[in-house]
This record gives sequence, structure tokens and C-alpha cells, in this order.
Amino acid sequence: MSEFFRHRGGELHAENIPIRQIAEAVKTPFYLYSTAALIAQYRRFAAAFAAEQPLICYAVKANSNLAVLRLFAKLGAGADVVSEGELRRALAAGIAPDRVIFSGVGKTRAELDAALAAGIRQINVESVSELHRLSEAARAVGKTAVVAIRVNPDVDARTHTKISTGRKEDKFGIPYGEAVAAYHLAGQLPGIEPVGLAVHIGSQIHDLRPSREAFLRLAGLVRELRGAGLAVRSLDLGGGLTVQYHDEAVESPTAYAGLVRDIFASFNVALAFEPGRYLVASAGLLVCSVVYIKEGASRIVVVDAAMNDLIRPALYEAWHDIVPIRRPEAGAASIPADVVGPICESADTFARARVLPPLAEGELVAFANAGAYGAVMSSTYNSRLLVPEVLVAGDRRAVIRARPSYDALLSLDTIPDWLDEPLPETTRKMGAV
Repeated sequence: MSEFFRHRGGELHAENIPIRQIAEAVKTPFYLYSTAALIAQYRRFAAAFAAEQPLICYAVKANSNLAVLRLFAKLGAGADVVSEGELRRALAAGIAPDRVIFSGVGKTRAELDAALAAGIRQINVESVSELHRLSEAARAVGKTAVVAIRVNPDVDARTHTKISTGRKEDKFGIPYGEAVAAYHLAGQLPGIEPVGLAVHIGSQIHDLRPSREAFLRLAGLVRELRGAGLAVRSLDLGGGLTVQYHDEAVESPTAYAGLVRDIFASFNVALAFEPGRYLVASAGLLVCSVVYIKEGASRIVVVDAAMNDLIRPALYEAWHDIVPIRRPEAGAASIPADVVGPICESADTFARARVLPPLAEGELVAFANAGAYGAVMSSTYNSRLLVPEVLVAGDRRAVIRARPSYDALLSLDTIPDWLDEPLPETTRKMGAV
């Protein structure tokens, strides 16, 4: 959790605002982000690479709120997008097209057309089929698509299998052994200009050794391509820096920059990075209320947030610290409890046997490090409303995504007129018991 969330006078604050005050106005559950924390993380990353002055393309998938994107745009960030919707968000937030990189393994023709129309900096191509489709799209509008070949280096990032992207069995990128041929092909296809290579092996990488292995393989490809007379002007080195949710070993941006410098300093290439989680995770909380305390075979704390609001524990068995908004009294005995949500799924469990201070019904608690892959992965499962997102800056706050109404939720569905008619006789018989 960021240093910009701290207890003062016994109450947890977001920068200068008591979180209880926000909860009274917005109602729980809600996401809460600190502007100062977002700025601090971005500047830590940028400072590590001050000598290289790379293009820092924020990975929009981590948190795609327009206010968050606008803040990063003001800091000088570009955007790494993986869909037309994310492209539209980045542009709407004020990120210049020439600072946008479009990644993703399944770009449709419509998405490629949108990227060409916007005039973005680069498309990271992930298959030979995509190269041909992009060539057709570019020729159709008389444009040249600037591309990087995303390489799958067959390197295990040794992270959670669901966020590993650089093994040969993963769906991402062009296999390492086929990358040179793909780059040659890109230079021959009309409407395509290959300018570099891209690699991204996963997220939450606790150890820089897999990154070193992937980067060395990429460096070998650059040498081979240049030896064949092909220009390689840029490298997109992805993201993946670790966030400390619990007790993970964490590599610093400075150590990461040292690794990059060690391998690529002599290559005379423009560098791009795609940090996402590192920039936003610690800057966000999910604030909720305790609804019930159930005592039985185990102590169960039921909160009003659920897996539809924060799916990471259910999807990745992820840990989030659970922090009471009111500081526990000195000497209060902590006891194990299961922390669960109200959804009708056993998977709707945030923590098992978590040692927590005494909690009472009606108390406020926060899930820490929830700024990444929280609100952006939320859904309306069980017909629950999406929760608000709130941004604070000093003593100011703003709702940057409002909680929709139930009428708005229901309005997304349409009942066809023919369902108002009597059912056919045969249908009634088939449905009879």
C-alpha cells in the first residue's frame, strides 16, 4: 500500500482526506485512488531510465479510467493498448497517437483499421497471419503501418501461470525461431515498415534472471537482423515489474534499468516500456463495509464487496492486505477469519484464516494494492452494480466513475415483442411437467 494512505488520529486517510468521510458521501463499496501515489510511481520508473529517455507506454489494461489516463498523459506517458476500446480511451484522455503502441494477439481487421486511421506510433505484430492482414488493411487506405515483431522467446518468467506470456506454449508473440523470417517478410510486404522487436514475458516477475534471458535472446536477434542488412531502430521491452502484495521479493526500477543498460547500451536503439501494474496497483484501495460476522466452525467476515468487484483472489489466489479504516486499539487481540463477499459462489472469498484485528458489523475495511486489475476487471455478476471510482488529490476528491442505477443496468437488456405473445401450443407442451 502506498505511503499516501496512512492512519492519522486513528483513521485511515487518502492523502489529506479521511476515508470515512468519502465512504459517507459515496457509500461502499468503492475504489479509491491517490493522485500523489500515481505520480510518485511514474516518476520512480522514469527516473531509473533518465539517461535513456524511453517512451513509457502505460499499459491501459491495468486501469483504464479516463482520469488515470489523463494524469499519465500529463506526466508524458504514452499508452500500450490491446483493443480498439483501449485505443479510443487513450486518445480521449489526451495521449497523442504517436505515443500509442497497439499490442495483442487477436487484433481484428476493424481494430487494425482503427489503428491506421488514428496514425499511432506502432503495431506490435504477433503472427504471420496478422502481418498479411495488416498489409491488406494498409494498402486499402494507402498508408504504411509501422510495426514491431513481438517475439515469444520461450522463457519462463516463473510467475503465476495465468500471467506468464513468454513460454513457447503461451499464445503470445511469434516463436523465437521464426522471428527473423517474419521480420524479413514484413520488409517485403506492401504497406508494412518493420522498425524493431518487442518482447513481454509476463507480470509479477520476482527475479530479473528470466528478463535477462529474454533480453539476451532479443539482443541476438537484433545482431542477426542487422547482420542481414535490416534496420532495427527500436525495442519494446514490455513491463512486468513486481508489486509487493504480500511477501514477494521485489526488484526495483533501478535494478531493472541496470539490466537493460547492461545488455542494450551499445545498440543505439530507441527503447519503449509498457509498465502497468507497477504504476497503479499500490495507488488504489477497494473500500467496503462489514455486513455480518458469522461465528461457527470458523469466523466469517462478510463484506459488501464481492468477486465481481475484485476478482483477483478468486482468479489468481491473489493476496490483498485487509486494512481496517479505524486503527485497532492498542493491544487488541487479532484472530483468524475468513473474509468473504455476498455472491452465491464459494469462490467469492477474499481471504482464508486471515489474522485480523477484531471487526464489528458496520466497520469499514480496505483491500490494499487494488489499483491494478481491480475496477477494470469488474462485472455485474449477480446483477450487482459496478462500484464507483474516486480520485483524491490533496484535500480534493472526485468521483471519476459513478455507480450506475439499477434502471441503467436493466436498460442494457431488450425483451423482444414476440415474448408478449402467447407461446405456441407445441412449446407449452414441451415445457409441461
